[in-house]
Amino acid sequence: MSFPDKAQRAKCWAMRDEYWKCLDENAPKHSSTSGEKVPSACQKMRKAFEQGCPGQWVKHFDRKRTYEQFKEKMAAGYDPLLEERTKEIPTK
Repeated sequence: MSFPDKAQRAKCWAMRDEYWKCLDENAPKHSSTSGEKVPSACQKMRKAFEQGCPGQWVKHFDRKRTYEQFKEKMAAGYDPLLEERTKEIPTK
């Protein structure tokens, strides 16, 4: 695939935005990079997103969304080390 022109880029970004909006409304914690199944309400938008954007862009946008979610968790006081420690401690 050749590099997308301005109209193709705008279309790709619009499809990405629609897909992300669907995820925010239906599965806000969904992470495409973890291999989770796409929620049924968003499957058509995911397919359009994948078809309308270069594959490397889809991969980049998936990673970007996951990273943005991580940054929000960190800003809210998320401590990944604390989470790991609580998994290791058996509860009775």
